[in-house]
Order: sequence, then C-alpha cells, then structure tokens
Amino acid sequence: MAKMALGFGFKGIIKSTIFDQFCGGETIRECKKAIDLLASRNVGTILDYSVEGEEDEKTFQETCSEIKRTIDVASGNDKISFSVFKTTGIGRFDLLAKVSSGKALNKAEEQDYSIVKERFESICKHAYEADVHLFVDAEESWIQPAIDALTEQMMFKYNIKKSIVFNTIQLYRKDRLAYLKNQIKTKNHFMGFKLVRGAYMEKEAARAKELGYENPIQPNKESCDKDYDEAINYCLEHIEKVSICVGTHNEKSSLYCVQRMSELGLENSDSRVYFSQLFGMSDHISFNLSNANYKVAKYLPYGPVSAVVPYLTRRAQENSSVAGQAGRELSLINKELKSR
Repeated sequence: MAKMALGFGFKGIIKSTIFDQFCGGETIRECKKAIDLLASRNVGTILDYSVEGEEDEKTFQETCSEIKRTIDVASGNDKISFSVFKTTGIGRFDLLAKVSSGKALNKAEEQDYSIVKERFESICKHAYEADVHLFVDAEESWIQPAIDALTEQMMFKYNIKKSIVFNTIQLYRKDRLAYLKNQIKTKNHFMGFKLVRGAYMEKEAARAKELGYENPIQPNKESCDKDYDEAINYCLEHIEKVSICVGTHNEKSSLYCVQRMSELGLENSDSRVYFSQLFGMSDHISFNLSNANYKVAKYLPYGPVSAVVPYLTRRAQENSSVAGQAGRELSLINKELKSR
C-alpha cells in the first residue's frame, strides 16, 4: 500500500481527531506526553513506529534506524516496556512471500534477503545489548513462515538469560495454537510470545478463496476464543521458560489469565506476564489491571500522519468486523475515511 497523499485540510482533520486519539504523535519526542500520562496510571508504553506499506531500500533502512531509536529510548526507561517492529517494515513483502513458499531465490533475491536478515538481526542484537524486550509483529499467513524462522533464530541466539525477543501468535488462525505448543515442547531456551487474536481476517479469507486453498481462519469466534485462552493457559503452565504478553481487548480472556495466574500461584506483578491494549482503547481493562498491580503496557503508534493512515484504516477494518468495544471505538475511523 503506497503512502497516502493527504490534502492539508484532511490531514488537519485526521490529526486532530483519530490520530490524536489512537497515536502518540509524529515523532518519539511528541509521544512523551502520552508516555508520561500512561506512566502516571502505572501503565507502560510500547513504542510502535507505524509506517507500513513502503517498498524501497531507503525507507527500509530509515525504518530500521527508527526502530533502533525506540530501543535506545526504552533502554533503562521504566515507562517504556517494549519495542516492536514489523518485518515488512524492513524488507519487501513479495520477497518474504517467496521465502515462505519454499521456492528457490535467484541471486539478486538471495542478496536482498541477506540484507533483510542482517537488518532483522541488527534490531534484535540492539535490543539484547540494551536489555529491552522486543516484539516481532505477526503478519499475513503467506509471509509468516519467513518471519517465524527469523524470529526463532533470534530467540535462540538472544534469549539467553530471559526472554528478549518475542514472536506474535495470531490465534484467529486455526493452526497457530499447535505451532505455539510445538515451539514450547521442542525448544529449551527462553521464549517470548505475544498472544493476539489477529488482523487480516478478511484479506486471508479472500486470498484463500481466490487461490483455492483452505481458509486458515477459525470457523467461528468461539473456536478463536477457545484457542486464545488455551494459549494463555499453556504459556502460564510453562512460565519457567516462557514469557507472554496477553494482547487483547477481550474482558473474558483478560479475566481468564488473571484467574489462571492465581491458581498457579503467580504474583500479580510477575514480570513474565504482561497485558496489553491499544492506546485510546479499552482503558477500563488496562487501568483496572494496573490498579491491581498487574503488568500492563499500551501500544502507542507514532509516525507521519499520512504514513500512519494505513495502520489506522487496518485497525478500523479488523475491529469493525467483530463484536465488542474495539469495533465500536474504531468505527469512527471508517466513517471519517470513507467520507473523503
């Protein structure tokens, strides 16, 4: 998705409405107000440089450098709990798709992918050296195998004394609980997992139909909820080597995690278990958990207004298609964008 060109008037409307509600600012410096506000409520920040959909090497390198800046700001800063990045922010989507498919790369592609791997590791190494927890975001199913492979390698290399690198598990996919369990069963090093229900649902279904393969998405919400809660349970039962972030706006899943922690004798403040919601959404979940001394961090997107619009649009699309407070809160984004 190319960067959207916004007229001055529309940009002003976006910035003063949905951007201010869901984003921290256009730069890390502008995020300080939101970071301090969250910290005053005992909630940490996850700095999320939300520029996406670019395809040129210059932007990939700039994004890589910006992600490292988020790590630098987070280092030694108890107000910032995690850094995060998307692999498509540092490498071409089509290249990740080809690697994921198992097809042989030509020489030029091998060279390009070598650069992607170098960027990926440089970010993870930077986080390790700065002692900052790092999320690798999940993406579409047809590029996820490449992302998984890179993340698994970095977990093995840098999760030495504790979980530094976290993979993201999208439980709206019917195969991901099995993947999660297999990783925990077969690996002995420390592991980190961010558990989400997931984005890209409509996109996944459309591609599966178009290409004639089985839809990877859960058959219904009940199946997704069941797998999500089982993922929480399985991680908590292996907490000696697994750290998790329960990334959800679902009150029942949040309560389930709280109950299982109590049953397993884990302290509310156990730093191996975090809860996370998006900035501007589900504050009642975030603040009630933090008030009870659980570890909580909000995703705080930032970046140029025109470049972050795709992120906001995707959040609207993924949440307006399901029931719950997330869809209600983000419905205004669709209305704003569709009126233009």
